Amino acid sequence: MDALVTGGTGFLGRNLVPLLLRRGMTVFVLVRPQERAALAGLRERLGASSRRLRAVVGDITTAPLCGVDAATRRRLQGATVFHLAAIYDLRADAEATRRANVEGTRNVVALANALHASCLNHVSSIAVAGRRRGVFTEAMFDEGQELDHVYHRTKFEAEQVVRGEARVPVRIYRPAMVIGSSETGEADRVDGPYYAFKLIQKLRDHLPSWTPLVGYEGGPLNLVPVDYVTRALDCIAAQPGLDGRVFHLVDPRPLSLGETLNVFCRAAHAPEFVVRVDRRAARLLPRGSLQALSLVPGLRDLYSRFLDEFDIPETAVRYMDYPGSFDAANTTAALEGSGIACPRLRHYAWRIWDYWERHLDTELPTPDNLRRALRGRVIVVTGAAGGIGAELVRRLVDAGAVVAAVDRDAEHLEALAAEMASGEGRCAVYTVDLRSEVACAELIRRVESDLGGIDVLVNNAGKSIRRSVAASVDRLHDFQRTMQINYFAPVALVLAALPGMRERGSGHIVNISSIAVQAHVGRFAAYAASKAALDAFGSALAAEVARDGVTVTTVHMPLVRTAMTAPTSVYSSLPLLDVHSASSLVLRALLTRQPEVSTRLGQVATLVDAAAPGLRQLLMSVAHGVMPEGGEAPPADGAAGPDGTAAAALRGAALQEMLRAVHI
Repeated sequence: MDALVTGGTGFLGRNLVPLLLRRGMTVFVLVRPQERAALAGLRERLGASSRRLRAVVGDITTAPLCGVDAATRRRLQGATVFHLAAIYDLRADAEATRRANVEGTRNVVALANALHASCLNHVSSIAVAGRRRGVFTEAMFDEGQELDHVYHRTKFEAEQVVRGEARVPVRIYRPAMVIGSSETGEADRVDGPYYAFKLIQKLRDHLPSWTPLVGYEGGPLNLVPVDYVTRALDCIAAQPGLDGRVFHLVDPRPLSLGETLNVFCRAAHAPEFVVRVDRRAARLLPRGSLQALSLVPGLRDLYSRFLDEFDIPETAVRYMDYPGSFDAANTTAALEGSGIACPRLRHYAWRIWDYWERHLDTELPTPDNLRRALRGRVIVVTGAAGGIGAELVRRLVDAGAVVAAVDRDAEHLEALAAEMASGEGRCAVYTVDLRSEVACAELIRRVESDLGGIDVLVNNAGKSIRRSVAASVDRLHDFQRTMQINYFAPVALVLAALPGMRERGSGHIVNISSIAVQAHVGRFAAYAASKAALDAFGSALAAEVARDGVTVTTVHMPLVRTAMTAPTSVYSSLPLLDVHSASSLVLRALLTRQPEVSTRLGQVATLVDAAAPGLRQLLMSVAHGVMPEGGEAPPADGAAGPDGTAAAALRGAALQEMLRAVHI
């Protein structure tokens, strides 16, 4: 038996096709010419022969008959048709959605009629119920329901086309919101509950898991894993005597929106919404009060920025739950005895979260994410001749960026440029002494002239001095030199680059700061003060230029094993970050454009400083007493310390052991 599948290389299709092959069917997949490679990849993944899994070149939006040629139509006479292709994205263009969902379905129905298909299996959606309250049964369709979004309207109209124009047997399936596999977590796009994942991740990264949160209860959020949907579809399609029926592929016991979010919070080890406000509470407010709130100056802007921060489309918030519920009597009867049932979200949510965080999180510095975000971008990196800067340049060029590598070490810059000559992007080098205000301004002018407008400025170059204030009473120049390179040079570069960024309406400034600002580490007064000044400058600047499309990120970098830390032998036995991991923090800043990127240790230091500054000072005082003044390492066990006592030696060894593997 033959099967013709539309959308066979899509999310549902990739999960349905192997089930059809397992049933012994020869599967023909309707693909556009540019989708042939995707089908070849699916064939290779499934180990299917080209005789069993075959391409039919066409397009559902092409009339007549989806562009399928006459010879293929003759071959497919009497085939079973599975119509999966559609646009499911709430953010998609309205015209494109209508063209695919309505006109595309009309063309598929015409093709099925021409093939005298044994059955047209049409995948609709519970979206046809729109905003109707109460139970929406499988027998219901046109109940006068409100269809206030183009996706809901087009899915309704598509089903209407199938009901009115198909001259072959029809079975209609209405899945709920389809998420990743309950067995592997695999998914191919971010929508539905996935829009909340970035918020959950941020909560986890910044708050202890026991922190009680206040949230929204909401109505039922009906989620179904893709493996359940396709297994149920395959099973029902294979059974005789079910033509003309509608099947709801839904969770019979859906969780509320608030419960769903908490399930994923538990999967992420994030704080949970302990107190959840029922949506009926809104009825207690005076009529029109919510609309009035939206008119408060700045409130609407704040709301929009919140959604932008977490990449949540406003339509997803508006349609995050359905006011009604859905029965599944036909589906339950058809699946009886098959062993196929919708699994409970609590049992597989961890797989959904794990797959998203490993594969779909757009802020993860994977090669694909970096290429997507940075290819062709002009990025200035200072301090690029070695250490974090050089590693960052390598990874940016590999991602296809156009990088201006800046340093005063011409020899190492040229070596880096030669190394990057075969990279996907481009590396241009600029030998500059950033201590000169004139040189900073001239650098920006040259880069803009040579490479075009600057998209990103990474202020990475820095100078570190590890010396106590008591040992620096006659060394004011140390503070001046450190401030010159760590603060005044980045400010000069920003002042030169900012006009161009504002004129273009986009730009990103990344300032590499230090964990020393968060922890106020002893013997780093000069260094920490210069970085703190840069932090304050960046924060003030960010507030000023946000409306201009320019963002500012501060990266609080922990200690990194580079040439800067090498002279201090005490660091040799401490758990310093390697340059690859350090550059990943900067790349995360480029992908997220969030105000601050920090390690967990740095976040804890900030929290302790805010909650108990006396405790922070005590801890830093103890550390200061244990670690030596100069570059020498703490003495080994049993040896005399700087104060001539074995106790100091033991304290130094104990501190090293405590800090082992502490980075993030």
